[in-house]
Amino acid sequence: MLLFTFVYDDNPNDNRNNKIEIDEKLFKRLAKDDMSALDELYALTERTMYAYSLSLTRDHQVALDLMQDTYVKILSAAHLYKPMGKPLAWMFTIAKNLHYSNTKKEKRSIPMEPEEVADDRRFSYVTDMDDRIVLEGVLSLLTEEEREIVMLHAVSGMKHKEIADGLGLNLSTTLSKYHRALKKLREYLEGKEARA
Repeated sequence: MLLFTFVYDDNPNDNRNNKIEIDEKLFKRLAKDDMSALDELYALTERTMYAYSLSLTRDHQVALDLMQDTYVKILSAAHLYKPMGKPLAWMFTIAKNLHYSNTKKEKRSIPMEPEEVADDRRFSYVTDMDDRIVLEGVLSLLTEEEREIVMLHAVSGMKHKEIADGLGLNLSTTLSKYHRALKKLREYLEGKEARA
C-alpha cells in the first residue's frame, strides 16, 4: 500500500528524514580493496539504487542484476572517483551507463501492456493489489525521468533536492516532472476506478 498511498497522500512537507550521507572516504577505502567499505556503501544506498535501477529497467530481476553490476563497477572504478560532494550522482551515472550498454548489447525492449504487467511473474514480489496497479502505471505511463524521480522519492524517500543533484537536473525541473507524473498517475488510477 506504500505506492498507492504515496500517489494520493503526497505531502510535500513530509518529515521523512532519509537523506543519504555518503562519506566520500569510502571510495578511497574501496580503491584499496576494503570490502567493509563496500558493505557500508551498500547498506547506505541499496534501497535508493534499487529504486533507480527499477526506474530504468522496469523489471525486478533485471533491476537486481543492474544493481549488482553497478556495485561491481563501483568497486573496480573506485580509484577513479573524484570527491565533488555528489557520490550518489556518480553511482547513478554508472548505473545508467551500464543499463544503456546492456540494452544496446541485447538489442531488446520489453514492451508490455498494462494487463501483462498485472499477470507477470516478475512483479509477483508486489503483493498489495493497489501497489501493483500503481507500479503498472509508473512503468507504463511515465517517461524515464519521471519514473526515476517518482521511484527515488516514493521508494527510497529521497528529498527532491537530492534527486535533482543525483540526476543532474534543476530543482524546479525535478519538482515539475514529479508533479506532472503524480497527476498522470492519479488520472490513471481514477480511470481504473471508473472502469471497475
